[in-house]
Amino acid sequence: MKQLFLSLVVLLGFQVLLSAQAYEGTTEYDKKKQPAFLIDYPYPPEAVENAIIKRMGKLGYKSKEEKGLFNKDKGFRNFRNAFIADISADAMDYIMKVESKGRKSEASVIYLIIQKDGNNMKSTFDAAQVEKIKSFLNGLQPDVVAENLELDIIAQEEAVSKAEKKLRGLKDDQSDLEKKLKNNQEDQRNTEKEIEAKKNALDALKSKRVMDKT
Repeated sequence: MKQLFLSLVVLLGFQVLLSAQAYEGTTEYDKKKQPAFLIDYPYPPEAVENAIIKRMGKLGYKSKEEKGLFNKDKGFRNFRNAFIADISADAMDYIMKVESKGRKSEASVIYLIIQKDGNNMKSTFDAAQVEKIKSFLNGLQPDVVAENLELDIIAQEEAVSKAEKKLRGLKDDQSDLEKKLKNNQEDQRNTEKEIEAKKNALDALKSKRVMDKT
């Protein structure tokens, strides 16, 4: 069963590798529409974002995340002055955001904006460099599959833990019920003795009534 599960995970991951391909588009950032690179995944945003953070972390970069209730750029992660050799020999700002695709929480899209000194660099890239950027995004796919598996494992561990907790509760209930049953049986025996004693007392009283009549 375990081998079948792992085979399904590998097969699904292989299908994603074939289907997920980066493409060009736009997104809203810094109060304007920005040229960007995009890629879609049939996985939840948490798995995709974890993959990005870990990949960039391996390169030695941490992001500054846009936050704030009224911040329209909320959710974007800016890896400032990052040097990614697979893309460029220059350090640039790699600004990424992961969103749910449509209303499906199990599908995501990555938006990647590349800036230098506050300027969007997409128009300066030649065809070869564009392909390098797309290849970088495509190269995240194994990381996404791995992170999604980790989330599935965590979810399953939580499900097992929850079921075990429920079983412990049921066993505790059983123990309480057995204790109550034992006490109930003891109470029944005591009550039976009490009834027998009261009946004997009643019979004794009744016998006196008969004796008085004679």
